Amino acid sequence: MSDTETRDFIRQIIHDDLESGKHAEIVTRFPPEPNGYLHIGHVMSICLNFGVAAETAGRSYLRFDDTNPGKESAEYVEAIERDVRWLGFDWQDRLTHASDYFEQLYAAAISLVEKGAAYVDSLSADEIREYRGTLTEPGRNSPYRDRSVEENLQLLTRMRAGEFADGEQILRAKIDMASPNMNLRDPALYRIRHVQHQHTGDAWSIYPMYDFAHTLSDAFEGITHSLCTLEFEDHRPLYEWFLEQLEPVSRPRQIEFSRLNLAYAVTSKRKLNALVEEGIVEGWNDPRMPTIAGMRRRGYPAAALRDFVSRAGVTKKDKLIEMGVLENCVRESLGDESERRMAVLRPLKVVLTNYPQDKVELMQAMNHPGRPELGTRELPFSRELWIEQDDFMEDAPRKFFRLKPGGEVRLRFGYIIRCDEVIKDDAGDVIELRCSYDEDTRSGSGSSDRKVKGTIHWVSCAHAIDADVRLYDRLFSEANPNAADDLHSVLNENSLEVVVAKLEPSLSTQEAGEPVQFERLGYFCGDSETHAGSTPVFNRIVTLRDSWAKLEKQAMQQQG
Repeated sequence: MSDTETRDFIRQIIHDDLESGKHAEIVTRFPPEPNGYLHIGHVMSICLNFGVAAETAGRSYLRFDDTNPGKESAEYVEAIERDVRWLGFDWQDRLTHASDYFEQLYAAAISLVEKGAAYVDSLSADEIREYRGTLTEPGRNSPYRDRSVEENLQLLTRMRAGEFADGEQILRAKIDMASPNMNLRDPALYRIRHVQHQHTGDAWSIYPMYDFAHTLSDAFEGITHSLCTLEFEDHRPLYEWFLEQLEPVSRPRQIEFSRLNLAYAVTSKRKLNALVEEGIVEGWNDPRMPTIAGMRRRGYPAAALRDFVSRAGVTKKDKLIEMGVLENCVRESLGDESERRMAVLRPLKVVLTNYPQDKVELMQAMNHPGRPELGTRELPFSRELWIEQDDFMEDAPRKFFRLKPGGEVRLRFGYIIRCDEVIKDDAGDVIELRCSYDEDTRSGSGSSDRKVKGTIHWVSCAHAIDADVRLYDRLFSEANPNAADDLHSVLNENSLEVVVAKLEPSLSTQEAGEPVQFERLGYFCGDSETHAGSTPVFNRIVTLRDSWAKLEKQAMQQQG
């Protein structure tokens, strides 16, 4: 396959621009608004902007489009920087803010006023909406639209000086109130906000609107290709109007691509913030959230997220990607790297009646079955063990190859045992199994050729450590929760289950965030928010197989 066949349409455009000599260097930017945490959709933009710059020996900026101080904070700024670094990208000395250009933006606004291309409007917000018209009806000119240049300059100067209350005046571009593109109906350029800014403090009482600041910041930085998602396609004529009126040295080319939408998730910052504010999740970094912080805390590797967006591809076609695709990327990333450990999530006690009471053996266990270079560890083995409840069945079907009355099974890295007696409580629930072991069948000893069909995992009761294990599932029960009138109606009530598990003792020193595979159960990692000295907490990263695949396929088919 040729390079041309493997390039997405954006990379092909960039390649052609370099080949033609239109650009000698490619300059891109990732321009988040610091009004929330980054999510999986942003990963696509981060990888695309930093990726194409790196591939062409170009440059990429991390720029905070911080024009709305009422919703922005230093917390979000720090979180965004942390997330971009964790994904593996470095902006070096190219960290900027739209607020770095406030003086230049204000000068640009003055220029528009002097050209008669902008005016100060004294209509209220409700009146502006009324005058704006609808998709089927043209708007009407504001009665203040024809103010003189001198009056507009005077009012704008007074706006900057803080003489007016919020909403009392607004600077608007003078374009076309009858335009079929609503973005061209005299859009706002500056509004009054007597709000402390997280980067500039109280230096300003007026702030530029996003479209105005975004376009010119790209121009100021010499961005060659302004890559953004499809919802900004209708804004492009406005961006081009700004560039035509102001004629900056650099004129970025805007190219739109489709958003990355993930099934069983929402990526609207407004909706994500509502989940946090209402206490539905414990924060922006809740492991059920599609935020980068949440996925990092859950244990998703950065490489898996990069792989996922690569597989999703850069297109102009709307797409809803199955959650299973992301989870498969996680499994593939973790499979070769994660060491194996033993854990019992729903314990059932086994007593080996013919095993000496005080005896403890150390079983040699491989850390990874496919990577002998990762070595082995020692597992203490004793008379009393924990096994999984569902590894025993009293009335077992013929092809049940785990433990059952009178049946035998091998303990992984241990002995073959036989279930001799089932102990129940007064309610009839199984609480203990009395078993016997065959001392000639120790795993790896070579002393017995006897084989059984089933092998199960275990943990020594005397040596086990207790831990809270969080079993995370999808936050929503519908593949496309955005289609619901009320998000609360499609919340998955079983998105989190916490069990008190029994873990092998080596897990007591497991570093937070370091992934391991609990044999036969899935991939887990220590929770990064657990306080020292408290009960260990492990998060399930992903199961060993995609148990939702069939359900997701059916849901996708129903949605066309």
